[in-house]
Amino acid sequence: MSRGLAAIKKVVEYVTNSKGFEQCLKNVTVVSAGDGKCRVEFPVEDGHLNGGGTLHGGFTATLVDCISTYALMTTGTGAPGVSVNINVSYLNAASPGEVIVVDAKTCKAGKRLAFLEVELSKKDGGRLVARGQHTKFIM
Repeated sequence: MSRGLAAIKKVVEYVTNSKGFEQCLKNVTVVSAGDGKCRVEFPVEDGHLNGGGTLHGGFTATLVDCISTYALMTTGTGAPGVSVNINVSYLNAASPGEVIVVDAKTCKAGKRLAFLEVELSKKDGGRLVARGQHTKFIM
């Protein structure tokens, strides 16, 4: 059974209102979700920056992790799985005020493993900021 936009918005609302780490996603807006995909947007803000004043690599990796998980949750049983491997390639800097679009898709979800891909790009102009791959174990 596929879960869509409403379900993923509820998941994001729940985790961002918790006291856990994922509250760092509080300014992320879910644009679309369903059929193994998820798209979100967020403005780069001061809390997202590294010491050089651009989008922090750790926050970027968190986005790859979380948004690909939401994409996976729109497939199969809706289970989020457990991370086995995550890889992020950082391609361009993003500065405060820029809006970033995060597109995640499920490439394959088998019985035990799921393979996901994520791209972060600037909404204005589409310049690629980062690309990630995420492998999850499905329980």
